[in-house]
Amino acid sequence: MNGTVSKTVVRASVPRVRIPHPPPVRTYLAVRLNNPWNENMGKKIRRVVTGHDKNGVAKVIMDGKASCILQRPNRPGVTLTNLWQSDRSPANMERHDDPVTGPLILHPPKNGSVFRIVQFDPEDPEQLAVLDGKVAFAEMGASGNIVEGARHPFMHRTDSLDYAVVLTGEIFMMMDDDEYLLKAGDVVVQQGTNHAWSNRGSEPCQIAFILIDAEKRHS
Repeated sequence: MNGTVSKTVVRASVPRVRIPHPPPVRTYLAVRLNNPWNENMGKKIRRVVTGHDKNGVAKVIMDGKASCILQRPNRPGVTLTNLWQSDRSPANMERHDDPVTGPLILHPPKNGSVFRIVQFDPEDPEQLAVLDGKVAFAEMGASGNIVEGARHPFMHRTDSLDYAVVLTGEIFMMMDDDEYLLKAGDVVVQQGTNHAWSNRGSEPCQIAFILIDAEKRHS
Protein backbone atom coordinates (compact mmCIF):
# COMPACT_ATOMS: atom_id res chain seq x y z
CA MET A 1 0.00 0.00 0.00
CA ASN A 2 1.34 3.41 -0.91
CA GLY A 3 -1.06 5.36 1.30
CA THR A 4 -3.47 6.13 -1.54
CA VAL A 5 -7.10 5.50 -0.68
CA SER A 6 -9.22 4.22 -3.51
CA LYS A 7 -12.74 5.66 -3.58
CA THR A 8 -15.59 4.05 -5.35
CA VAL A 9 -18.38 6.43 -6.32
CA VAL A 10 -21.77 4.84 -6.62
CA ARG A 11 -24.28 6.83 -8.66
CA ALA A 12 -27.88 6.08 -7.97
CA SER A 13 -29.93 5.38 -11.04
CA VAL A 14 -32.58 8.09 -11.27
CA PRO A 15 -35.32 7.52 -13.82
CA ARG A 16 -35.55 10.31 -16.36
CA VAL A 17 -38.84 12.08 -16.35
CA ARG A 18 -39.93 13.62 -19.61
CA ILE A 19 -41.50 17.01 -19.01
CA PRO A 20 -43.70 17.96 -21.92
CA HIS A 21 -43.08 21.38 -23.35
CA PRO A 22 -46.18 23.56 -23.32
CA PRO A 23 -47.45 24.70 -26.68
CA PRO A 24 -46.32 28.16 -27.77
CA VAL A 25 -48.55 30.80 -26.24
CA ARG A 26 -49.60 33.78 -28.30
CA THR A 27 -50.31 37.03 -26.60
CA TYR A 28 -54.01 36.75 -27.34
CA LEU A 29 -54.43 33.30 -25.79
CA ALA A 30 -55.42 34.83 -22.45
CA VAL A 31 -58.39 36.46 -24.13
CA ARG A 32 -59.55 33.10 -25.41
CA LEU A 33 -58.98 31.20 -22.18
CA ASN A 34 -61.23 33.60 -20.32
CA ASN A 35 -63.99 33.01 -22.85
CA PRO A 36 -66.43 30.36 -21.54
CA TRP A 37 -68.72 30.39 -24.57
CA ASN A 38 -66.30 29.87 -27.47
CA GLU A 39 -62.63 29.12 -27.12
CA ASN A 40 -61.85 30.22 -30.65
CA MET A 41 -63.48 33.60 -31.04
CA GLY A 42 -64.17 36.76 -29.15
CA LYS A 43 -64.51 37.82 -25.56
CA LYS A 44 -67.70 38.48 -23.67
CA ILE A 45 -67.95 42.16 -22.75
CA ARG A 46 -69.19 43.55 -19.46
CA ARG A 47 -71.89 46.17 -20.00
CA VAL A 48 -72.86 48.66 -17.29
CA VAL A 49 -75.98 50.76 -17.90
CA THR A 50 -77.10 53.63 -15.68
CA GLY A 51 -80.55 55.07 -15.11
CA HIS A 52 -82.80 56.47 -12.39
CA ASP A 53 -85.06 54.84 -9.85
CA LYS A 54 -88.63 56.03 -9.18
CA ASN A 55 -87.27 58.79 -6.95
CA GLY A 56 -84.92 60.13 -9.60
CA VAL A 57 -81.80 58.77 -7.90
CA ALA A 58 -79.00 57.74 -10.28
CA LYS A 59 -78.48 53.98 -10.23
CA VAL A 60 -76.82 51.20 -12.18
CA ILE A 61 -79.76 49.34 -13.73
CA MET A 62 -77.81 46.69 -15.67
CA ASP A 63 -74.43 45.12 -14.99
CA GLY A 64 -73.47 41.93 -16.76
CA LYS A 65 -72.10 40.33 -19.90
CA ALA A 66 -73.59 41.62 -23.14
CA SER A 67 -75.52 38.82 -24.83
CA CYS A 68 -76.40 40.17 -28.30
CA ILE A 69 -73.50 38.50 -30.10
CA LEU A 70 -73.00 37.36 -33.68
CA GLN A 71 -70.45 34.74 -34.68
CA ARG A 72 -70.82 32.81 -37.90
CA PRO A 73 -68.83 30.35 -40.04
CA ASN A 74 -69.38 32.53 -43.10
CA ARG A 75 -67.23 35.23 -41.44
CA PRO A 76 -64.79 33.25 -39.27
CA GLY A 77 -62.64 35.12 -36.77
CA VAL A 78 -65.03 38.06 -36.39
CA THR A 79 -67.25 38.60 -33.34
CA LEU A 80 -69.85 41.39 -33.20
CA THR A 81 -71.38 42.42 -29.87
CA ASN A 82 -74.23 44.91 -29.77
CA LEU A 83 -74.21 46.89 -26.53
CA TRP A 84 -77.07 49.38 -26.96
CA GLN A 85 -79.24 50.99 -29.57
CA SER A 86 -81.80 53.72 -29.90
CA ASP A 87 -84.71 53.82 -32.32
CA ARG A 88 -85.30 57.55 -32.42
CA SER A 89 -83.59 60.92 -32.20
CA PRO A 90 -83.47 62.50 -29.65
CA ALA A 91 -82.91 59.19 -27.89
CA ASN A 92 -85.02 57.89 -25.00
CA MET A 93 -82.91 58.14 -21.83
CA GLU A 94 -85.41 56.44 -19.51
CA ARG A 95 -85.21 52.89 -20.83
CA HIS A 96 -85.04 50.12 -18.25
CA ASP A 97 -85.41 47.26 -20.74
CA ASP A 98 -82.66 45.86 -22.94
CA PRO A 99 -82.99 47.25 -26.50
CA VAL A 100 -80.59 44.72 -28.09
CA THR A 101 -82.29 41.39 -27.46
CA GLY A 102 -83.24 40.62 -31.06
CA PRO A 103 -81.16 39.46 -34.03
CA LEU A 104 -77.99 41.42 -34.73
CA ILE A 105 -78.26 43.37 -37.97
CA LEU A 106 -75.65 45.63 -39.53
CA HIS A 107 -77.48 48.95 -39.59
CA PRO A 108 -79.03 51.00 -36.79
CA PRO A 109 -82.81 51.45 -36.59
CA LYS A 110 -84.42 54.19 -38.65
CA ASN A 111 -83.55 57.57 -37.08
CA GLY A 112 -81.57 55.72 -34.43
CA SER A 113 -78.08 54.51 -33.56
CA VAL A 114 -76.29 51.38 -32.46
CA PHE A 115 -73.23 50.92 -30.23
CA ARG A 116 -71.19 47.76 -30.80
CA ILE A 117 -67.74 46.28 -30.39
CA VAL A 118 -66.25 44.08 -33.10
CA GLN A 119 -63.28 41.79 -32.59
CA PHE A 120 -61.23 40.87 -35.66
CA ASP A 121 -58.94 37.89 -35.18
CA PRO A 122 -55.90 37.50 -37.47
CA GLU A 123 -57.22 36.48 -40.87
CA ASP A 124 -56.18 33.53 -43.01
CA PRO A 125 -55.70 34.56 -46.68
CA GLU A 126 -56.40 31.04 -47.94
CA GLN A 127 -59.64 30.93 -45.98
CA LEU A 128 -60.66 34.38 -47.19
CA ALA A 129 -60.23 33.29 -50.79
CA VAL A 130 -63.15 30.85 -50.55
CA LEU A 131 -65.58 32.99 -48.52
CA ASP A 132 -68.63 34.78 -49.93
CA GLY A 133 -69.14 38.26 -48.50
CA LYS A 134 -72.74 38.51 -49.68
CA VAL A 135 -73.70 35.35 -47.82
CA ALA A 136 -72.08 36.58 -44.61
CA PHE A 137 -73.66 40.03 -44.81
CA ALA A 138 -77.05 38.53 -45.64
CA GLU A 139 -77.00 37.13 -42.09
CA MET A 140 -76.97 40.76 -40.90
CA GLY A 141 -79.64 41.90 -43.36
CA ALA A 142 -77.10 43.71 -45.53
CA SER A 143 -76.16 41.57 -48.53
CA GLY A 144 -76.70 44.59 -50.78
CA ASN A 145 -73.95 46.50 -48.97
CA ILE A 146 -71.15 44.22 -50.19
CA VAL A 147 -69.02 45.66 -52.99
CA GLU A 148 -68.86 42.99 -55.68
CA GLY A 149 -65.55 42.35 -57.44
CA ALA A 150 -63.57 44.21 -54.76
CA ARG A 151 -60.05 43.24 -53.68
CA HIS A 152 -61.32 41.94 -50.32
CA PRO A 153 -64.36 39.63 -50.07
CA PHE A 154 -65.84 41.73 -47.23
CA MET A 155 -65.42 45.15 -48.82
CA HIS A 156 -68.67 46.96 -48.00
CA ARG A 157 -70.25 50.26 -47.11
CA THR A 158 -72.83 51.14 -44.50
CA ASP A 159 -75.90 53.34 -44.85
CA SER A 160 -74.88 55.15 -41.68
CA LEU A 161 -72.42 57.64 -40.27
CA ASP A 162 -69.93 55.50 -38.34
CA TYR A 163 -67.60 56.55 -35.53
CA ALA A 164 -64.90 53.98 -34.77
CA VAL A 165 -62.23 53.79 -32.06
CA VAL A 166 -59.53 51.12 -32.19
CA LEU A 167 -59.35 49.70 -28.66
CA THR A 168 -56.69 47.00 -28.94
CA GLY A 169 -54.33 45.62 -31.55
CA GLU A 170 -53.92 46.95 -35.05
CA ILE A 171 -55.72 46.52 -38.35
CA PHE A 172 -55.62 47.68 -41.96
CA MET A 173 -58.55 49.72 -43.21
CA MET A 174 -58.76 48.99 -46.92
CA MET A 175 -60.35 51.54 -49.23
CA ASP A 176 -61.06 51.30 -52.98
CA ASP A 177 -57.45 51.96 -54.01
CA ASP A 178 -55.32 52.26 -50.87
CA GLU A 179 -55.16 51.17 -47.24
CA TYR A 180 -54.22 52.56 -43.83
CA LEU A 181 -52.74 50.81 -40.80
CA LEU A 182 -54.69 51.72 -37.66
CA LYS A 183 -53.47 51.12 -34.11
CA ALA A 184 -54.99 51.29 -30.63
CA GLY A 185 -56.15 54.84 -29.94
CA ASP A 186 -56.77 55.74 -33.58
CA VAL A 187 -60.21 57.06 -34.55
CA VAL A 188 -62.08 56.75 -37.84
CA VAL A 189 -65.13 58.59 -39.15
CA GLN A 190 -66.76 56.57 -41.95
CA GLN A 191 -69.11 58.56 -44.18
CA GLY A 192 -70.69 55.71 -46.11
CA THR A 193 -67.49 54.83 -47.99
CA ASN A 194 -66.38 51.45 -49.32
CA HIS A 195 -64.02 49.76 -46.87
CA ALA A 196 -62.85 46.43 -45.47
CA TRP A 197 -61.05 45.44 -42.28
CA SER A 198 -57.95 43.26 -42.60
CA ASN A 199 -56.07 41.98 -39.55
CA ARG A 200 -52.68 40.76 -40.81
CA GLY A 201 -51.02 40.66 -37.41
CA SER A 202 -50.78 38.01 -34.70
CA GLU A 203 -53.18 39.49 -32.12
CA PRO A 204 -56.91 40.23 -32.17
CA CYS A 205 -58.04 43.78 -32.83
CA GLN A 206 -61.09 45.23 -31.07
CA ILE A 207 -62.91 48.26 -32.46
CA ALA A 208 -65.79 50.14 -30.85
CA PHE A 209 -68.35 51.46 -33.34
CA ILE A 210 -71.23 53.89 -33.07
CA LEU A 211 -73.44 53.78 -36.16
CA ILE A 212 -75.91 56.63 -36.68
CA ASP A 213 -78.69 56.35 -39.23
CA ALA A 214 -78.04 58.55 -42.26
CA GLU A 215 -79.42 59.24 -45.69
CA LYS A 216 -78.48 56.44 -48.05
CA ARG A 217 -75.77 57.39 -50.48
CA HIS A 218 -76.80 57.08 -54.13
CA SER A 219 -73.94 55.83 -56.31
